[in-house]
Amino acid sequence: MSTTVSGKSGTWRNWAGNVTARPVREVAPASVEELSAAVRKAADDGLRVKAVGTGHSFTAAAATDGVLIRPQLLTGIRNIDREAGTVTVEAGTPLKRLNVALAREGLSLTNMGDIMEQTVSGATSTGTHGTGRDSASIAAQIKGLELVTADGSLLSCSEEENPDVFAAARVGIGALGIVTAITFSVEPIFLLTAREEPMAFDKVTADFDELFTENEHFEFYWFPHTGNCNTKRNNRSAGPEKPIGQIGGWIEDEFLSNGVFQVANLVGRAAPATIPTIAKISSRALSARTYTDIPYKVFTSPRRVRFVEMEYAVPREALVETLRELKTMVDRSSLRVSFPVEVRTAPADDIALSTASGRESAYIAVHMFRGTPYQAYFTAAERIFTAHEGRPHWGKVHTRDAEYFSKVYPRFGEFTALRDRLDPDRRFGNDYLRRVLGS
Repeated sequence: MSTTVSGKSGTWRNWAGNVTARPVREVAPASVEELSAAVRKAADDGLRVKAVGTGHSFTAAAATDGVLIRPQLLTGIRNIDREAGTVTVEAGTPLKRLNVALAREGLSLTNMGDIMEQTVSGATSTGTHGTGRDSASIAAQIKGLELVTADGSLLSCSEEENPDVFAAARVGIGALGIVTAITFSVEPIFLLTAREEPMAFDKVTADFDELFTENEHFEFYWFPHTGNCNTKRNNRSAGPEKPIGQIGGWIEDEFLSNGVFQVANLVGRAAPATIPTIAKISSRALSARTYTDIPYKVFTSPRRVRFVEMEYAVPREALVETLRELKTMVDRSSLRVSFPVEVRTAPADDIALSTASGRESAYIAVHMFRGTPYQAYFTAAERIFTAHEGRPHWGKVHTRDAEYFSKVYPRFGEFTALRDRLDPDRRFGNDYLRRVLGS
């Protein structure tokens, strides 16, 4: 039985608190049939419909003044096909529940992002990714998906079935329909050895091609106002398992990355002049460490300090130049940035609006502590990213529009033509989609 919450339920807010919406009503369907019925009823009432996951997007991608669909009852694994190496999972399943359930079955995704709070449909629809030389975003690991389209019907797609929809809907930003189930490619669980160590900015950038080539998963953080970085290399390992010790893990992950970091950011927000000093201390606080564990315990980490984020994908060969320009801009400005800049990579994929569509990509993510004015920093950073034909993450802060996207995505027209066919009345539209896809 679906639960319908009246419009009086008030305001929906995203995780970062920078987006709010007041839907007419909220619906939590308990089955695909109930979801189809909710879409048809919205059409009868002349209302738009949006599904919302955990609100981890910093954009208004899921905001609506119509019917808000909450997928928390559409969760769990539907089917595991060991022969095909796939798992089919309901759209509202949180990534952390999927990871734990797969591990129990001796299976794992090949690659994943560093946060696992999101629902599988929210994470894939916005193009969430980790870092990888050969393995790509979560959406690139999709083998099939089903979605409820604007007329309430259920459409299945894969490389064989409705391939044109499959090419677009894996990163659909909620524009083509409401995803109800996803089939992922999985593999037998494996071990990763992580090696984290501090490194100077000049050394990381000088050796970047080598670090990228030699490691299956390479990423690093640069601390603005310093010449310091923290690097992380994850590579497959024959074992044995050597997880982070409980006390050491607590000190590094909870205390330094969450607890002390929260306090440092609160101090920095109150007294911005202290930020460069705090940055120098923070960037030296993390020591080198090596550990071996199953994938989700290596790829992901808890994030309790709330922030606002902008992330752009630039061509991989443009990364070092782009990053040096960003550092020069921060060094010459009066900006005070307390959050490290995160750098990751992805191979090219074949999804129409994936940030890595058709090109090897590097990601540069800039963050600001929640409640700190971020516009000046993000505007200056965005100017640098767009000069390199950067593509912003669909779920993170940016100011780009359809005209810009039509230039940086060769397959943009293919996506909008499909949207015209599947949702001619813009039942799944909202202000954000009007801006990024056009009306």
